[in-house]
Amino acid sequence: MTADAATAPPRPASAHARTVAEARRTLAAKFRAAGLDSPDLDARVLVGHALGIDHAALAASGGRALGTGEQAALEQLAARRLAREPVARIVGGKEFWSLRLRVDAATLVPRPETETVVEAALGAIDAEGPRAAIGRLADLGTGSGALLLALLAELPGAIGIGTDISTGALLVARDNARRLGLNRSSFVACNMAAALGGPFDLIVCNPPYITSGDIAALAPEVLNFDPRPALDGGADGLDFYRMIAATVPALLRPGGALVVELGAGQAQTVVGLFAAAGLASSPPLTDLGGVPRALLARKAARI
Repeated sequence: MTADAATAPPRPASAHARTVAEARRTLAAKFRAAGLDSPDLDARVLVGHALGIDHAALAASGGRALGTGEQAALEQLAARRLAREPVARIVGGKEFWSLRLRVDAATLVPRPETETVVEAALGAIDAEGPRAAIGRLADLGTGSGALLLALLAELPGAIGIGTDISTGALLVARDNARRLGLNRSSFVACNMAAALGGPFDLIVCNPPYITSGDIAALAPEVLNFDPRPALDGGADGLDFYRMIAATVPALLRPGGALVVELGAGQAQTVVGLFAAAGLASSPPLTDLGGVPRALLARKAARI
C-alpha cells in the first residue's frame, strides 16, 4: 500500500456504483461494439426496464447512482441482448400503431413495416365511405393481435375475429385485447380461414412468406427467437398466399377488401394469384424502406 493510499479518506460504499447515465452510455458502447443495429435505443430501453421507469424519468435520473441490485439486473438484461435476443422479447412488449402489445415466444414481434397493412386497409375504407360502416373484419394468423387490434381501434363500429394455429399466440392476443379494452374481438384456433364463415367487409393477413431455404440465413434475432411457423412460407414463400386465394374470396362480401403483407419481390406473383381467384388488386403500398409491402385486393361488387 502506498503512503497516499494509506492516508486517503475512506471511499463511501456507493462510490463504485455507476450513475444511470454512465450505465446507459456504457451499455450503448457495448452494443455498438457488438454490431447491434440500434445500440443507443436498446440501451435506453433496457436501462429504463431494469429501473422500472419511463423515458422522461430516465432522463431525470441520469445522475443517480445505481444500486447493487439494479446493476445486477441490468447486467442480466445486457447479456440477453448481447446474445441477440430482441429487446421487445426481453421487456415483453412492443408498441404497434401506438398500442402497447404484449409478446412472448409464441408470437412474432410486430414490426414497423407491418403498419403499412393498417395504412392500406384504412385508406381503402376511407375511399369508400365512413369508417363506421365497416361491420365485420378478420385477421388471419393474428399472432399478438397487432393488425386486428390496430384496426378495431380505428373502426368504432366494427367487430373482429383473429385466427391462429397457435393457441399460445391466441392467449396473448386475447390478453392484449382485454388490456386495451377492445372487447369487440374474438379469437379462434384454426389454420388461416379454415374455421371462418362470411361475409366479411375486410380481411387482413401478415402470412408467413420467407422461403424455407432462406430461413437459416436470417438475423439471429429472428432465427433464434421468432416461431418458425410464423416465418416459413414454403419452398417459394407463397404457400399461404395460395391458401388465401383459395379461401378468402368466398368469405368477402361483394366489394369487400383483402389486404396482405408482402415479402420483397413477391408483389407481381401475388397479384397474379389473386387475379386468378377473382380479386382485383391495386398497386401495392410501399413501406418506409421503399419495399412494396401491403397489397389491397377487392372482390367485385354486385352489378
